[in-house]
Amino acid sequence: MSAGSMAGGKVTPVIWVSYGFAAISLLLVLKMGLLVALFSGLLMYALIHLMAPAIARRFSHRQPRMIAVALLSSLLILGLMATIWAIHAFLRSDAGNLHNLLQKLADIIETSRTQLPLWVSTNLPEDVDSLQVMIIHWLREHASEAKLLVPEAGHVLVHLLLGMIIGSMVALRDASGSHNIRPLAAALQQRVANLSQVFRKIVFAQVRISAINTILTGIFLMLVLPLAGIHLPLIKTMIAITFLAGLIPVVGNILSNAVIVIVGLSYSLNVAFASLVFMVVIHKAEYFLNARIIGAEINARAWELLTAILVMETLFGLPGVVAAPVFYAYLKKELSDREMV
Repeated sequence: MSAGSMAGGKVTPVIWVSYGFAAISLLLVLKMGLLVALFSGLLMYALIHLMAPAIARRFSHRQPRMIAVALLSSLLILGLMATIWAIHAFLRSDAGNLHNLLQKLADIIETSRTQLPLWVSTNLPEDVDSLQVMIIHWLREHASEAKLLVPEAGHVLVHLLLGMIIGSMVALRDASGSHNIRPLAAALQQRVANLSQVFRKIVFAQVRISAINTILTGIFLMLVLPLAGIHLPLIKTMIAITFLAGLIPVVGNILSNAVIVIVGLSYSLNVAFASLVFMVVIHKAEYFLNARIIGAEINARAWELLTAILVMETLFGLPGVVAAPVFYAYLKKELSDREMV
């Protein structure tokens, strides 16, 4: 059952039930912390649907999405292996050595000590040993929170992988071309297709947003600061982090700019403060940037998305901010298909 055949038609009890299932499911996703699983599944679903037509044209395979799943699975496995290897290599290198990292942090503190107020500098550790004692003391005080860090990271990874597997299975179900689909199954399948469609549009829009943020960051690091006589290290690395982290709405921007602030602190407190101001300005501007670019993709005005972000942030916190553009776009598409808006 296609969107075209359902759009503007009579809303049967079965379709109402499918809407109810969709609403309850999205609410549970936010309440139960399953947003990572949902988005990873939608991403895999969208990628398979994008790759399948090209593979079908090239190989004339009866089930081209199977090839797409195999390719994406291979890339995922290679990506995970490369990440694990990179972390292992970093921890074994001089840069990843714990003592060297503490020494660099102590150097940053020592450089900033003369620029900080007296009441701040007197409370800072004086050397690496003092810094290490401070970290150990902090870890002992927050041992219960630290114990939850690794299990929580494991849960996120499991949700990510399971979401991808589920997204692949749903895409393959679509590819089977079964004509013996009951009405409720067809209606639920249409809900998934609509959600995937708006998610795909928003993801591509987020890539453009990340590119714009990266350009602004590059101008700040490679033009503005050098003109002021400031040359920070790791500029290329920070620009790469800005683009990759910027693919995560709102949160990624905070993470990438936090790196810039830390590197700026190694130069001087003033540079770190200027980087912090840059971070705040870009972070606030991204709300409007998201609203404008994503709004153009889903035919929504900026004030609509900003209102959705505000409401979702109030109700669900940071996950609500990330989910707001997708959920609002999905709601508007369903209403638009019924010619209600």
